[in-house]
Amino acid sequence: MKKVLEMHFRNETGKEVTILVNDPKDGLTAAAVSTVMQNIITKNIFSTASGDLVQIVSAQLKSTDFSELA
Repeated sequence: MKKVLEMHFRNETGKEVTILVNDPKDGLTAAAVSTVMQNIITKNIFSTASGDLVQIVSAQLKSTDFSELA
């Protein structure tokens, strides 16, 4: 099973930006992810071609199962 943490932000121009984290650790909480996302904004860790990240939009964990067919 593959897991991905999707963190969605809005940048200075209003465009939505998604940061993906493959294989996030087990037991993540909404509070922990929210804290990390706020730190990304506060410390200006990432910048986009359209400007800095300025707002948290959402976050979600996605899981995908793969089965070999042949």
